[in-house]
This record gives sequence, C-alpha cells and structure tokens, in this order.
Amino acid sequence: MGTCPIDHSLEDVVKKLDDQKPFLPKELADRTEQFLQEKLSQNTLNELFHLLKKYDLASEEERAGRNVKLTEMLAKKA
Repeated sequence: MGTCPIDHSLEDVVKKLDDQKPFLPKELADRTEQFLQEKLSQNTLNELFHLLKKYDLASEEERAGRNVKLTEMLAKKA
C-alpha cells in the first residue's frame, strides 16, 4: 500500500469498517470497532482506512496479511 495524500476522518473509517464488517473475522471487526472509540492520530486513521479499503476484493493471502497488520495495530493501543 502506497502513501495516500488524503486524510481520512473518523467518520470515513467507521463507514469503511461498517462496509467491510461482513468480510472481516468477527473478533477482528469487533476489536476494531472498540479501537475506534479511542482518540487516534491522523496517521493511524489513514492506515486503518487503507487496511479496510477493498478488503472484500482482496485475495485470501492479502486478507491474511491485512489481518496481521490490523491485529498489530490494535495490540499497540491495548
């Protein structure tokens, strides 16, 4: 994933999560939803948005990689 010049709002990320929730492992979706209740940096919001973006279209291998990155991101704030 390359860098994106667009800053994504919390609302953008919440909407993206809602869109992709049916495709995410339930526990990961639930933990991400809880994570979004915290005060997050713009960089974290952007990174999270791009991990969720087009998740439904990603291959199983790509999804597995994104799941690892999501899990690592969530663990940093736990």
